[in-house]
Amino acid sequence: MEEPHMPRRTGKVPAYCNHKASGRPVVRIDGEDNYLGPYGSPESHENYERLIAEWRVKQQEKSNLTRQGSDRPPSRQRLTVDQLLGLYWKFAKTYYTREVRPTKELTSMKYAIGPVRRLYGRTLAAKFGPLSLKAVRQHLLDSDLCRTEINHRIHRIRRVFKWAVSEELVPSSSYESLRAVTGLTFGRTNARETEPIKPVADAVVEATLPFVSPEVAAMIQLQRLTGMRPGEVVQFRMSDIDTSGDVWVFEPASHKNRWRNHRRLILLGPKAQALIRQFTRLQPTEPIFSPAAAEQRRNYFRRQARATPLTPSHAARRPKADPKRAKRDHYDVDSYRRAITYGIKRAGRNGVAVPAWHPNQLRHSRATEIRKQFGIEAASVSLGHARADVTEVYAERNMQLAITVAMQTG
Repeated sequence: MEEPHMPRRTGKVPAYCNHKASGRPVVRIDGEDNYLGPYGSPESHENYERLIAEWRVKQQEKSNLTRQGSDRPPSRQRLTVDQLLGLYWKFAKTYYTREVRPTKELTSMKYAIGPVRRLYGRTLAAKFGPLSLKAVRQHLLDSDLCRTEINHRIHRIRRVFKWAVSEELVPSSSYESLRAVTGLTFGRTNARETEPIKPVADAVVEATLPFVSPEVAAMIQLQRLTGMRPGEVVQFRMSDIDTSGDVWVFEPASHKNRWRNHRRLILLGPKAQALIRQFTRLQPTEPIFSPAAAEQRRNYFRRQARATPLTPSHAARRPKADPKRAKRDHYDVDSYRRAITYGIKRAGRNGVAVPAWHPNQLRHSRATEIRKQFGIEAASVSLGHARADVTEVYAERNMQLAITVAMQTG
């Protein structure tokens, strides 16, 4: 027998060889001979290409594990849930990123897999089945999480095992059995229910505006005028806005459905354009709404309102070159929400009672308004939904029309 070619250096592709004793083609991979069929036949070459493709995938996985400083993962029979989750977490830290920064989905995944690790960390991953998943779900129920959040976390746990099947870390039956565990349904469980997000009244928004910075006030009004998401309004840059027409078009650099290759086009009418013009930056790539600029304006007006002049020591002070908590050049979703919350509290201290609300309610307000005046299709297009039925989540039904119909015909 002519010995099959053995790769002498790592990464060299195993060769298609002839086993002289039997006349069959063979390829040796990881010390194991794989016979391919009749020598020279299309079938043998197809089998060879398939085996080499699988070999390349395994080589890439080994290379990734080496770069991450990890040893070769245990075999399927010995892999524990804790080890599986560790491998998945390394994958998730690179997958759930946007512009090199981790997304909120990574944090959500962390909360989802935490109870699994605590309850079943030492269990063999192949033994984690429907009863185990139901036990985790019961643990979440006992933690007083709402029904929808529990369903989201169970779905993420299933997603971990779906990934594990794709990596051949657990048998495919593991994921298929977990799919049999359905989500908690409304009215058929003792899980806590949450109230759906409602639109915020325009009067409440108007009462808030005087107690936030001009930047935050403009962002609030832009959201109300366009129905964009909080994550979209915080990244406004002139370089992302097409100002060639009467209606400007803003295309965010990143948005919720970017990973699906969906485009998000936000139309800006005259009122929105007037708001943006107040904050035009020197560099078109700079964020239009800047917390640092808001801080500078606030400090300027504080100095102007001083009742006594600055002392020489105060006048000689200079800002720190590298402060620990320097104001950034842009808001994020959390800082934007906190700024609104602070404005509501400030209104209360000034004797103006403003009920609590959050930025997502502005999107619902806009959806309700458009749907009432122009129909659900217009609302769907304006809010950037791929399907019109998603708009039903955001737009309250126009109950006044139903009441009129009932009064006249019922």
